[in-house]
Amino acid sequence: MVLNSLDKMIQLQKNTANIRNICVLAHVDHGKTTLADCLISSNGIISSRLAGKLRYMDSREDEQIRGITMKSSAISLHYATGNEEYLINLIDSPGHVDFSSEVSTAVRICDGCIIVVDAVEGVCPQTQAVLRQAWLENIRPVLVINKIDRLIVELKFTPQEAYSHLKNILEQINALTGTLFTSKVLEERAERETESQVNPNSEQGEQVYDWSTGLEDTDDSHLYFSPEQGNVVFTSAIDGWGFGIEHFARIYSQKIGIKKEVLMKTLWGDYYINMKAKKIMKGDQAKGKKPLFVQLILENIWSLYDAVLKKDKDKIDKIVTSLGLKIGAREARHSDPKVQINAICSQWLPISHAVLAMVCQKLPSPLDITAERVERLMCTGSQTFDSFPPETQALKAAFMKCGSEDTAPVIIFVSKMFAVDAKALPQNKPRPLTQEEIAQRRERARQRHAEKLAAAQGQAPLEPTQDGSAIETCPKGEEPRGDEQQVESMTPKPVLQEENNQESFIAFARVFSGVARRGKKIFVLGPKYSPLEFLRRVPLGFSAPPDGLPQVPHMAYCALENLYLLMGRELEYLEEVPPGNVLGIGGLQDFVLKSATLCSLPSCPPFIPLNFEATPIVRVAVEPKHPSRVYAVLSKREGRVLQEEMKEGTDMFIIKAVLPVAESFGFADEIRKRTSGLASPQLVFSHWEIIPSDPFWVPTTEEEYLHFGEKADSENQARKYMNAVRKRKGLYVEEKIVEHAEKQRTLSKNK
Repeated sequence: MVLNSLDKMIQLQKNTANIRNICVLAHVDHGKTTLADCLISSNGIISSRLAGKLRYMDSREDEQIRGITMKSSAISLHYATGNEEYLINLIDSPGHVDFSSEVSTAVRICDGCIIVVDAVEGVCPQTQAVLRQAWLENIRPVLVINKIDRLIVELKFTPQEAYSHLKNILEQINALTGTLFTSKVLEERAERETESQVNPNSEQGEQVYDWSTGLEDTDDSHLYFSPEQGNVVFTSAIDGWGFGIEHFARIYSQKIGIKKEVLMKTLWGDYYINMKAKKIMKGDQAKGKKPLFVQLILENIWSLYDAVLKKDKDKIDKIVTSLGLKIGAREARHSDPKVQINAICSQWLPISHAVLAMVCQKLPSPLDITAERVERLMCTGSQTFDSFPPETQALKAAFMKCGSEDTAPVIIFVSKMFAVDAKALPQNKPRPLTQEEIAQRRERARQRHAEKLAAAQGQAPLEPTQDGSAIETCPKGEEPRGDEQQVESMTPKPVLQEENNQESFIAFARVFSGVARRGKKIFVLGPKYSPLEFLRRVPLGFSAPPDGLPQVPHMAYCALENLYLLMGRELEYLEEVPPGNVLGIGGLQDFVLKSATLCSLPSCPPFIPLNFEATPIVRVAVEPKHPSRVYAVLSKREGRVLQEEMKEGTDMFIIKAVLPVAESFGFADEIRKRTSGLASPQLVFSHWEIIPSDPFWVPTTEEEYLHFGEKADSENQARKYMNAVRKRKGLYVEEKIVEHAEKQRTLSKNK
């Protein structure tokens, strides 16, 4: 646990092959921020005792009050294993459905992600949503099954029951992955069929319809989560422990004498060990044997929890001694068993090592970006990569190389703009005093003390200084001389660039190619910018000098003012950032509203817009068994269904509808309750629309009297909204509270 210096981080940024840009994705309250705290504590930034309590990445006051993550935030961590050192840019993201847009901003600038699943709750609606977002952005996931301690303490599972439960969770997640894979293959097949219909003469000869879906010839084994592949870790972040089966395979290969490679394949699955023959056999359930995962791993963990919870001191001492651990006297005497469990398990099975080792081994570096992802990022809408000019297509090689040469084009993507207090910026913080300034301040303090003594005696003596000369002190009431004022000015107070109550906007970005340097001039390309439009407006083409360019729509030219290293709640000042790193950029608030692409060449196209799951006005994704409950909620709230769609190859039924903004409050909670959490709504403002009814309408014709009655007291939608606004503003509302009434008579018996 070493607190790394800024110089160390700058050095690690230059080794692109050992950089990992990852985000933590999960359903709300599945333990993302607690897991992030554990990883941060491994770098000494916070104490391991505060992990899970401090919520370091939740830097906003409202996040701490509500206890949930609302904004994505990043921090750079150092991890060393063997002779290799890695820089891990970790991004914590919200799990609540109302902040799903923050997940999109995090996923875009990452190469991999950690999917966290609660061991008790299993796969939840937002788990499906974040897994789909990671799939659409073509980033590789690894799995962390968290809160294993709840299976022991709350559900009271036996190790065998816990193993069966964990297998079910893994099967659910892999079923989701298989659904996404099937959907992708079917969509690609549909695209090929569309192209063949558009170009019927592209294929000559006899046309034979292909009934295959393409699933038979595609290998998808590497997509799934499996402990033996090393992409699954079992953890309890609140208790500070976690493990992958590789850890136990290495231990038991030495104890039992079975090869580590064999144990990696058999520690998870229907295998048991024959101790007499020293062989691993298949078919544990049929023969009534315990699986290896239960016998060699879970039973040991359950035994430790049982000893600590029952306060069996002798057994605890025996376990600690057998594991070769040292527990402090404070933890050993503590009355809370959680403290003892954390003290033992965090040394035995450190969660940071298990998770970060999996991240470094299984997730790709920026150099491993695929050609498919590059082309998808560069192609907006229906535009194909082949339709770009040659200069634009040449940028694909720069993406793939991720080079830091001076000739490499600088390509940066800004995923969002976030606000920070102006006082939190590095250039506005007070700088530490030097030794010379401390000595000068000490000397001035001695002078002031001498003045007070002289004033009390009615004289101002001369005091010798260190070099033998004399300094005349000022009598009481006189101003200090110019030389003293000069000494005061040597330690300037920080001058804020803005008012204290104002905020500065920082761009949350990643460098995909080239080196971002402070002061470098760069093009800011909006989402609607087109390199083809640039060629039409600029006769000299992409070789034209940038200073004298005519005005091109959705393009600006500016300098990178300030570059920052994102460290959670802190920002560190940087002069340059090599490719493959996440960074903060100051000074772009006048050029970037939400997201943008920055490039040193105008031939670069803007990246495709962020893939928000909330594109329609009201999007409700629900299993096909329960759509009628969704319609009931929409009808109750004056909703109007626009489109219904069954996602081919999946079990998702998507309903798109509009409803008045006044009816949208509480809509998400109600629809989730009515569908038992199976529906996942996303709301986005669509348009203004006049309600087709008169709030002051009364029946006048005979047909209207027959239909609405003489009183016309059926609910008038426009009148209801109008009265609600008038009540909120304290205006008069014309409504009858009581029309017919009589006094209530209270009869009481005479006593």
